[in-house]
Amino acid sequence: FITAILYSSVGFGGGSTYLALLLIWDIPYYVFPVIALLCNIIVVSGNSFNYIRAGNYNFRLLLPFLIGSIPFAFFGGSLKIDKEIFEILLFFVLSIAGVLLLINNKSYQDDNLIIIKINFLYSLIIGSILGFVSGLVGIGGGIFLSPILFLLKADKPQNIVTTASIFILLNSISGVLGQLTKQTVLGEIIFYWPLFICVLIGGLIGNYLNLKILNNKILALTTS
Repeated sequence: FITAILYSSVGFGGGSTYLALLLIWDIPYYVFPVIALLCNIIVVSGNSFNYIRAGNYNFRLLLPFLIGSIPFAFFGGSLKIDKEIFEILLFFVLSIAGVLLLINNKSYQDDNLIIIKINFLYSLIIGSILGFVSGLVGIGGGIFLSPILFLLKADKPQNIVTTASIFILLNSISGVLGQLTKQTVLGEIIFYWPLFICVLIGGLIGNYLNLKILNNKILALTTS
């Protein structure tokens, strides 16, 4: 619930922290990605809708990242990996995500931003890499994409947040479909239904905080 509030308040789904919590609680590792990705989908669906309705979007920026990421998220999700390798990957993913968020929080209040257009091929390559990692580990990828877009000065902060949310949503859907090709886990996932209720409510609260109340820079720093 708390994770969903924090992450949704800066346009993310929370997949990275859901994974860490599932690991701590000794949940069977092969259901990690599906649970985390489903939580992502629940949280960022509302975020994406509200951000687009507020007019904060740039589909021209988003499209090449999606073209690269969606098929690779499915491919990554369909791969079988050992528990030890999964935990090592998760360690690196979470560590890098935390560092990127710390860097990212400094970018939310750049009032003199000069927007630089990103080459289509670069966007495609970045999207493919993030999509593969997302599907393999069970995150949406926005926690990596958002800092990259800020560092590249790709757009206004509000549009980058929306881009990250939609990226997470579609990658998470593709990643879940890939994960479900490996084995039947839906029978086990149903036992975690309280998590889905909690992240739904937390996501709505975080989204409200983002749009109406709190400062993005403070929220990003807290999340990192």
